Amino acid sequence: MVGVHTTPRSACTTSAPEHESRTDHVSEKSIEKTAVSAGELDSTQGRTTIADTVVSKIAGLATKEVSGVYALGGGTARAVGAIRERIPGSSTNHSQGISVEVGEKEAAIDIQLVAEYGVAIADLAAGIRSNVIAAVERMVGLHVVEVNIEVQDVHIESDDDGAETGATVSEPRVQ
Repeated sequence: MVGVHTTPRSACTTSAPEHESRTDHVSEKSIEKTAVSAGELDSTQGRTTIADTVVSKIAGLATKEVSGVYALGGGTARAVGAIRERIPGSSTNHSQGISVEVGEKEAAIDIQLVAEYGVAIADLAAGIRSNVIAAVERMVGLHVVEVNIEVQDVHIESDDDGAETGATVSEPRVQ
């Protein structure tokens, strides 16, 4: 079998150590081609269109992978999601709390979330941005121009003891 080499010999002016660090010229070219045609991947054999829901699911899953994220979405979205998950045969909405704008070559992503108490929110946001940008650009080929993060609440472990269900019974402070 004949090997494929996309770079002409006259263009190879790199020294040996630099050349060794570049592992595969073919994959670099295919990545560049993907980035150019982004949202609609055109080829001579057809066109691939990326739906907004695909980008939002990828962003949602990438956000959940980051340690310190308790939940995605605001209070209402989480309540509806909790009800939906209890319905037999329903599936989890991985794009809850995620909104995206997808263009031909670029995407912008907005994320609403609840953070775990004790996590440095600036570090959490940086980690989420990094993970979401890497996942979307790798899987879809769109250039992510911005990831806006809105931390809507902080989850405290004692919140699970019944405060969210209204089951706490306490004496009134004023009589």
